[in-house]
Amino acid sequence: MPGTVEPVRKERLDKFLFFSRAIKSRTLAQKFIETGAIRVNSERTIRSDLKVGAGDVLTMNLHERIVVWRILDCGLRRGPAPEAQALYEDLSPPSLPKSQLSPYEAAIASRDDGAGRPTKKERRETDKLRDDGDE
Repeated sequence: MPGTVEPVRKERLDKFLFFSRAIKSRTLAQKFIETGAIRVNSERTIRSDLKVGAGDVLTMNLHERIVVWRILDCGLRRGPAPEAQALYEDLSPPSLPKSQLSPYEAAIASRDDGAGRPTKKERRETDKLRDDGDE
């Protein structure tokens, strides 16, 4: 019938987090939601069966940063990353610069990408610097 509006499709919150690749499994998504770490349209929820759809805004503390997503569409499957990224619009605030980090976060030494763990030789050299000469 022309002029009829198609209803907005909604799906469970845990399924959306799984399909959008925010969380690795639905079980982990359910546990994440039950901790109260997610808000839907500014309201905290602990219900993994809450129905969400296009236009809803999710605010969550994910991987130690605040993530804000506006849902554009509900997924039909857990597809590849480009398909998952098309399900939402990222409205997240930019991460804090190094000067505004907490003292704990600022004290963590940075490592070059790919540097990996120190070798045994590097570890001995570090131990010699710490050694007080008792041996």
